[in-house]
Amino acid sequence: MAITVVKVEDLESYVGKELGATDWFKIDQERINKFADATLDHQFIHVDPEQATPIFGSTIAHGFLTLSLTAGIGQDVALVVEGAKMGLNYGLDKVRFLSPVPVDSEIRMHSKVVDITEKNPGQFLVKSEVTMEIKGTDKPACIAETLSMWVT
Repeated sequence: MAITVVKVEDLESYVGKELGATDWFKIDQERINKFADATLDHQFIHVDPEQATPIFGSTIAHGFLTLSLTAGIGQDVALVVEGAKMGLNYGLDKVRFLSPVPVDSEIRMHSKVVDITEKNPGQFLVKSEVTMEIKGTDKPACIAETLSMWVT
């Protein structure tokens, strides 16, 4: 996929458009363990295969690990305002964790522009609906409304 660069005068025409899907990204135990260390969330379902397997069949990724990956892998399907000096993570409006992500699963992100608002002259707030899909399953890992601020 590629970044979508849009002229200011064309922004409104992107509301409702799908921006595509990222490449598949593997979630391995090392990444889960590092996230547990970074967040101090060492709950056994994430880091102890012996205890987690009877419940989930394996360890599972943290929901917030899956969500945080929208910032990195999501760059491949981002809408960027042409001539922007910077883009900022502005937050989230809604997040739902729908399915656990088993260790060694692959996920990818789909992105759709929901709304674009000029908050101040030259400052554009882009709301996107992102869906984290798990390879081989019908139910997504999570769906979120992400907010990005582009400053031109």
